[in-house]
Parts: sequence; C-alpha cells; structure tokens
Amino acid sequence: MTDPVHEIILHNYPQSPVAEKVRVAFGIKGLAWRSVEIPRLAPKPMLTKLTGGYRRTPVMQIGADIYCDTQCILRTLEQRHPQPTFFPTDDAGLMWCLSRWTDGAFFDLAVKIVLGSAGDALPQDFAQDRGRLYLGQDWAEGLRSANKEIPHLAAQIRAPLSWANRQLGDGRGFLLGDAPASIDAQLFHLVWFLRGRWDQGPAFLSQFTHLVRWEAAVAALGHGTMTGMTAQEAIARAAACEPVTVSRTDPRDPQGLKSGMRVTVSPDLDGGEQPVAGEIIVADCDTVSVRRHEPEVGEICVHFPRAGYRVDIED
Repeated sequence: MTDPVHEIILHNYPQSPVAEKVRVAFGIKGLAWRSVEIPRLAPKPMLTKLTGGYRRTPVMQIGADIYCDTQCILRTLEQRHPQPTFFPTDDAGLMWCLSRWTDGAFFDLAVKIVLGSAGDALPQDFAQDRGRLYLGQDWAEGLRSANKEIPHLAAQIRAPLSWANRQLGDGRGFLLGDAPASIDAQLFHLVWFLRGRWDQGPAFLSQFTHLVRWEAAVAALGHGTMTGMTAQEAIARAAACEPVTVSRTDPRDPQGLKSGMRVTVSPDLDGGEQPVAGEIIVADCDTVSVRRHEPEVGEICVHFPRAGYRVDIED
C-alpha cells in the first residue's frame, strides 16, 4: 500500500486534454494515484485553497507539496519514479524543448479548432471562461475569427501531424522507438482532444495511418491504477503533512531570486488569472517554488515551471 505522505493525488476532470497528458504519463510509469474531480469552470475554491489561486487543470499534490503545470508534474514524476523513464534516449533536452511547442503553439491551434468549430453551440459560460484563458481579453472576437478560419487552422495543424506520421512510418511503436516517452504523452493529448472534441476530428485524423496506429498503442498503455478521493480528503492530507521541498536558489538567477523573498507567480500571458503569492523556496532554471500559509491547512509549497511563468518580486 502506498505511503499516504508520498501518494500521488491528481486534481483533474475527465474531459480535460491537459489532464489526459498526465493520465497517460501515469500509464507509461505504471503508477498508482488518487483522482480528485474538480469543476470544469471557475470558481474552484477547494483547488485554489491548495494552490493559492492557480485554477488551471491539472494540479498534482503529494502531501503538502502542490505541483502546477504538466511541465512541472512530469519532471517531478521522473525524479520520484525514474523507472520506467520518460526519456528512453539521450534526447531529454530536445524533448523538453519540443514540449514547449506542443504545450504552446500546437495546443493553441487545437484549442482554436475545437472552440471555433463549436460556434454558437458552445455554452456561453464555457466560451467566456476558456476564451478569456486562451485567447485574451478580446476572446469573443478571437472565437469568431477561429470559426471563420477552420480550414486555415486545420492546414496549420495538418503539417506537424504529417511530420509525426512520417516519423512513425518505419513501424516503430512510439515516437522515439520501442519504448514510450514523455513526448508520446505530450503529443497524444492533442490528438485525443481533436478526435474527441472536434466533429471533423476522426475524419481528419484518418489520413495519418501511422499516427492512428500509434494513437492506439498509447491508449493501450492505460492510466495506471486510479482510485477516487474527495477534495475534502485531499485538503486533510495536506493539513496532516509538511512540505518536503529543500530550499535552493541559483546565484546566477537573472532576477536575483533568493530564499525568503516575497513574490507572485502567474502564467506568462494575459489569461485574467489570479497570481499565487508566497516566499521563495526554490528558484532555478527549471522551477520556482513558493511557500504559503493557508488557514486551516497550514504550510504548503506550490511548485511551478520557470519556463512559461512570470515571477514578480513584491515591493
């Protein structure tokens, strides 16, 4: 039985493509984990009690350490559970670089296609929430533009999917060879999203025969072993634990971040989201972690990737 202090808890919901990336990662490593289902739309009071304001999906919790963004989640899983590895070749650096594209421009294309193709059928509250999150303040115009440009957007996403299809053309099981890697999870969640949420997705994807074979192989990996957990139980778990993160900072940090500095952390884009405030525990090229105190819970350490996140020093 898993030690509760080290038990993996994923705050997610079934329809989330980004959570699907992590669920596939659990399958690659064959991990046992607990699932807390969170609302699809804000407010998410039980989640933000742990994160300090971060509301994106998914969030991973291990005790009183909270991991935001899949970049941070995958890195932590690899550190804590190194075998089987997410990096079966010597190309870990290139895979992290590629993940900035799959999570950035490639994901943005998929979102525009899915939201734009839904048009007026998209519930208004969902359209406003996701539009603001991914398309900025002028989200309504962004959705109208996406709806008109579906053929162009499909052409843009067709190119990288064809590249992946060619990569798989030699019969390999996964993108890097016979063993699955993090990049398989990072690409799979986009294909899963297009197939399941775009009405033209299955027909569009059928042209990529090698990719379809690969998609089935990744799906067959499963999601590890999941059991449910309530949000109240997850909060009680955090309250019963202490963060285990050891303080470390980099003397070459471009912002001069030091342990104990008061900062706010937020995604490095205008999504209208609440920054997370706390004291620096970790600041290096990969990670920024802050300690915060939550009434009725106690000390919590919230972790973010450095790439893609903005850190502002409080006056």
